[in-house]
Amino acid sequence: MPAAALAGQDSNLQPGEYEVQMRLELPHIEDMSAQKTAKVCITATGTHGIVVLSENNPLIRCPASNIKESGGELTFDLICEGHNQAVASAKFELFRERFAGAFDMKMGGKNMTMTERQSGKRLGDCASQPHS
Repeated sequence: MPAAALAGQDSNLQPGEYEVQMRLELPHIEDMSAQKTAKVCITATGTHGIVVLSENNPLIRCPASNIKESGGELTFDLICEGHNQAVASAKFELFRERFAGAFDMKMGGKNMTMTERQSGKRLGDCASQPHS
């Protein structure tokens, strides 16, 4: 379904400010997972403002495509432009005031794969309106 068609679709996920726990997992490396907590303003449509949170990650600037939401599940792809660039596929479960899921990422040119797992919990309304 095109992203424009999703714009009118209601989601169970309530917009607002969410505290998101993030863990970056690197395959075959036990003690190298990075963790952090961030506050994100979740929106009502599209990817809902769910983004890659790991630092120094080129995927944060890449457009989302293939956005699909059905039955409380949100999936989409992040594909950076250019040859041999980074790509990711996202799969999240959406609930009324929380979400959980992961970005499976492949960094272009480096043959490196990793997974960013996220879980978010609604805190309340956003301090300012997002620009999405």
